[in-house]
Amino acid sequence: MKAPRGTVDLLPEETAKWQYVEKMLKDICNNYHFYEIRTPLFEHTEVFQRGVGDSTDIVQKEMYTFEDRGGRSLTLRPEGTASVVRSFVEHKMHGYADQPVKLYYFAPMFRYERPQKGRMRQLNQFGVEVLGSSDPAVDAEVIDLAMSCYQELGLNSLKLIINSLGDQESRESHRQALVDHFMPYKDELCSDCRVRLEQNPMRILDCKTDKDHAAMDTAPSVLDHLNAYSEDYFEKVKNYLTLMGIDFEVDANLVRGLDYYNHTAFEIMSEAEGFGAITTLTGGGRYNGLTEELGGPATPGIGFGMGMERLVMALEAEHVAIPSENELDCFLVAVGDEADKASVRLIHDLRKNGIQIDRDYQGRKMKAQLKAADRYRAKYVLILGENEVDQQLVNVKEMKTGNQEEVPLNQAVAYMQEKLSGGNSNE
Repeated sequence: MKAPRGTVDLLPEETAKWQYVEKMLKDICNNYHFYEIRTPLFEHTEVFQRGVGDSTDIVQKEMYTFEDRGGRSLTLRPEGTASVVRSFVEHKMHGYADQPVKLYYFAPMFRYERPQKGRMRQLNQFGVEVLGSSDPAVDAEVIDLAMSCYQELGLNSLKLIINSLGDQESRESHRQALVDHFMPYKDELCSDCRVRLEQNPMRILDCKTDKDHAAMDTAPSVLDHLNAYSEDYFEKVKNYLTLMGIDFEVDANLVRGLDYYNHTAFEIMSEAEGFGAITTLTGGGRYNGLTEELGGPATPGIGFGMGMERLVMALEAEHVAIPSENELDCFLVAVGDEADKASVRLIHDLRKNGIQIDRDYQGRKMKAQLKAADRYRAKYVLILGENEVDQQLVNVKEMKTGNQEEVPLNQAVAYMQEKLSGGNSNE
């Protein structure tokens, strides 16, 4: 039996890296005053059809959709924003006294696509969403948070790309210009782009199949169709980023793949050597209008999704060392039946007092148990033999120095607490 195609097992040595990264990301979110939200693994299919958009590849090709026993259509979550906005609307978070509502999440997502390195059918995402403010300073803050996540983890080879998709009026103007431009080439476009020409022509600019078509080079730029409000909004976002010392490039062809985006769109790329052909680490943007699509009041929003697999890949590509936390406080070596029995209570008491400890469960001899303590990188080894049990003592050996001391069993907990907190009971 093997894991299904497009899924992977994260073994303990890998999960240790992920736990470190996740803790760092949570700490950063706390500094930015964001709160964690957890939504269901699956939603009513309509949440993604209305939220992500019927014309997107996610909805048309990539969703895992099924009927439950009641005949309801459900879908495994393919992205995080629609679920968070659904929850925001359902629980009337728009009525909270403190606005905007600033949320983050860690969640598995599911997309049926050809598996590639760093892009699996079950993927894991870290994401943030800010709902309740149309201030361009919020756009800059969200981008700053995303950049900080990478930089504080130690990544340097980063490139930030931004664009403006404009408000609804600007998008409609650009949409018509794209239709007029691409219609003469309709028969030369791929089947997907022929459909996009009718449903969402902006997504033609994001097509991988037709990217080298001559018409792409002369396609009208969305920046040339921004009205005064959208142009001013984009200028403010750029000014805020500049004030924070964040470098960026403007790319008029950055459109993102989801229907709900408007105004600011951005991506963060890795430029690390050996990272791979697909360089995007994070994508996000503003989505004013999404809460209305999901039955809520008009509420502006912005957010991003960050692939955890690709983040770990980027750390490896830049040879960022993730601190090891796989040292063990104590390992107990028991020799003999009476020592084995006495160790049960001792280990229990140590653990109840916050001390990390393990022991041998294979019935191995003392030498083999000591080797196990080395493999676990134990700071201290507690040795119990028949003589120690008779004298109600435990032999404590500090592995780093080799120093060894006999400690009364009834004082072992206090002794180890002092040792592990940096105290020295010999003084």
